[in-house]
Amino acid sequence: MDEFGLIRSLTHGRQSRELLSKNGVVVGIGDDSAVTAPSPGQHTVMSCDTMVQDVHFKTITMNSADVGFKAMAAAVSDIAAMGAAPRHALVSISIPKRLPVTAVNELYEGLYACADAFGVAVIGGDTTSSPESLVISVTAVGEAEPGRALMRSAARPGDIVFVTGWPGCSAAGLDYLLGRAVASDPDETFAQPLETLVRAHRRPLPRVEAGRILLLSGRCHALNDVSDGVASEAWEIAEASACGIWLDEASLPVHPDMTAYAAETRRNPLDWLLFGGEDYELIGTMPRMYAEQVGGAVQATGLPFTVIGEVTDSFAGVRMRSSDGRTETLDKKGYNHFA
Repeated sequence: MDEFGLIRSLTHGRQSRELLSKNGVVVGIGDDSAVTAPSPGQHTVMSCDTMVQDVHFKTITMNSADVGFKAMAAAVSDIAAMGAAPRHALVSISIPKRLPVTAVNELYEGLYACADAFGVAVIGGDTTSSPESLVISVTAVGEAEPGRALMRSAARPGDIVFVTGWPGCSAAGLDYLLGRAVASDPDETFAQPLETLVRAHRRPLPRVEAGRILLLSGRCHALNDVSDGVASEAWEIAEASACGIWLDEASLPVHPDMTAYAAETRRNPLDWLLFGGEDYELIGTMPRMYAEQVGGAVQATGLPFTVIGEVTDSFAGVRMRSSDGRTETLDKKGYNHFA
């Protein structure tokens, strides 16, 4: 199959005309550029995320469909972290010649499964060959109300620090998959606690609905997604906002399945929570007086909302109050490509 035949097979008819029309797509895939009509009174929010084989995933950690799903989820999560609504995506993929077409097709099935789940119209991209590794890059485009996009730089002293969901489960799932060193099987099933952890790693869900609730509440100050661990993302907020952040160890939400796996492997689950990543949960700040009201709105969607600390102007960086009363300075130890 040549390049253009492959593109047609991967993209033609994948999404309904209703979804494309809803997202203001005037010209979609098939021309030199896509054309969209922006919603009136909205600002455009854009982000790009790239996944590289043997850097972001291996055949022993994810199958092709999982790779596609996660590539889209990572890009959409960046939009969610601004409190914006995702609308469009451009997908570029570099394919090694040894990779079967069936695997590429499965990758796109996962990619479109995520896009459809969050109402994202895939409107173009690029397809090339690669000498060795599979590379997939997704550019996501969203919309937010003018002047209201949530940024890392807006934390204020006295704010509480919160997190959604159960961060750390993805890193625990990765730990298991790497440890067993067996090729991934799309039909594979796992018993608990492994099912929770493996799914969290392979198919993380960007918190679009929670991000919109936080933005529309008008109460959230800073927001970030947990792509590199809670400690690393707290550091990003602290640095951007020129403040310090206290985290309370006793308040950190540790999923029971992660606790069980940690006990089994004699590991500390907080290492995964603080320094893991790829959960795509949201971490942010807001005035304490609004935490119950806004947190309740998030919890009403079925997503946990946990207050885990506070913002301070008494120091810079991130510190943790340990359960035994000690104070610990947390390093910025999330994944760094060029460390």
